Amino acid sequence: MYILAALMLLVPVTGRAADISASVQESSKMPGTLSGQLLTTGGEPLAGGSVYFFDKKLGPPPDHVKYWRVPDFKQQLDENGKFSLYLPAGTYYMGATRRISGKVIGPPKDGDFYFISSDEKGVPRIYEVRADARMDLGVMAKGVPFKSSTVSYGKDVTAIEGVVLDKESKPVAGALVLAFASPARGVKPLFTSEPTGKDGSFIIRVHDSGLFYLKVRSMYGGGPPVAGETVGMYGDRQPMAITVKKGERQSGLTIRTTTFPGKRPQPGPVDMPRNGKQL
Repeated sequence: MYILAALMLLVPVTGRAADISASVQESSKMPGTLSGQLLTTGGEPLAGGSVYFFDKKLGPPPDHVKYWRVPDFKQQLDENGKFSLYLPAGTYYMGATRRISGKVIGPPKDGDFYFISSDEKGVPRIYEVRADARMDLGVMAKGVPFKSSTVSYGKDVTAIEGVVLDKESKPVAGALVLAFASPARGVKPLFTSEPTGKDGSFIIRVHDSGLFYLKVRSMYGGGPPVAGETVGMYGDRQPMAITVKKGERQSGLTIRTTTFPGKRPQPGPVDMPRNGKQL
């Protein structure tokens, strides 16, 4: 019960990273429009894949070698690999994936198509979205098969590691561990782990020193958890911050989870008998 109550403080309730055009229109009177077409390096559309945008002011540039940053906005690509979406005025990094592995949550796996929009030196490009303006990025043929061998878990990364268990102390496999910069309500996660192993083990890499709050989700596309989902957080009755130093690992953590029961039903109209007493 304490876990569920405290978890609600960490649930992003606005700005979910999917189907974002409507939510952006509601939150900003003058968003900008960004469009383009994404292909593989062989010229095949990234049909059915997803394009991602990372708000520059909210975190570091995406860098899968050292960490997995959670995108702030997402849109599914159409059958031609095209997208067109509203974004609040600001500056963004961009990336895309198309799942081939069949895995539906978390970072890409070997064989999935993947790219981060970068310049010739590999530095992520910055896109400026202006209010009430349209920008067409044209055709970008940059998608390549992802290689897990390019991901680093060595001494050069900053990481937090541990194990995820259920309420019976059994390992939870296939869940994501998300790192937040704040326990405040409505804050989005900054980083994600790979899905937990069969033994419940996880490693979540972050970009720098700092305080992080960890939460577990068995699925994540933005927004609050759904009934039946596995959820948890690091901390007993309240979220507990983890301090990590750049280039070091904080290890030995245990995160316990429970099954989210869903929202409590809201009270409806009260039927009153003829004598005026509540039934």
